[in-house]
Amino acid sequence: MSEPPHIVVVDDDRQTRTLLTDYLQNNGLRATAVADAAMLDRLLASQRLDLVVLDLMLPGEDGLSVCRRLRAENRLPIVMLTARAAEVDRIVGLEIGADDYVVKPFHPRELLARIRNVLRRCTPHCNPVERTRYRFAGWTLDTASRNLLDPNGQPQPVAGAEYDLLFVLVTNAYRVLSRDQLIELTKGREAQAFDRSVDVQVSRLRQRLGDDAREPRIIKSVYSKGYVLATSVEVE
Repeated sequence: MSEPPHIVVVDDDRQTRTLLTDYLQNNGLRATAVADAAMLDRLLASQRLDLVVLDLMLPGEDGLSVCRRLRAENRLPIVMLTARAAEVDRIVGLEIGADDYVVKPFHPRELLARIRNVLRRCTPHCNPVERTRYRFAGWTLDTASRNLLDPNGQPQPVAGAEYDLLFVLVTNAYRVLSRDQLIELTKGREAQAFDRSVDVQVSRLRQRLGDDAREPRIIKSVYSKGYVLATSVEVE
């Protein structure tokens, strides 16, 4: 029987760390808490982790910097946790690769639901899939490795949330999907995402694919309707 997913909570508030680790452990997950980025790095070097719950306001290296660095180094899923409620902070978190975002104050049950949702989407051993490759406009999406391969076959970094959005688009080629549909298909019904999150992820995907935002050829906007992958897809 496989071990439950190992979650690390990175927060400089001791009470929050204790509350969250106790709650996660009482709900069938392994949980470890650390107070800052340096302690997180030591943990990453010594243990296998499945997801990071990362506070935005940390002493020393802040959460946004940590998120950006982790996304560049590996594909470890990240749920941002912060007292900042401004939309701009949510957008920045998504832009640098966070998979989801929870604003304080929150109920631990909400965080647990989001953690489980992200694990289902991002963790291979929680959602094993057969190798399938989707080829479109010279690019390849590999579902086994969760890699995006450029026309030269070289893997390109793609954050967990962006991968999920691209997967939904390539498996629904030529079908216009509304923002609400994209949110539900990528995050699930319990997600409380906002429209701008989808727009941000589409913008980043266009940049990665070299798709001109002014006249996109691959991911097109349909006024008042949503988005569509406007190119043929071959499945291997």
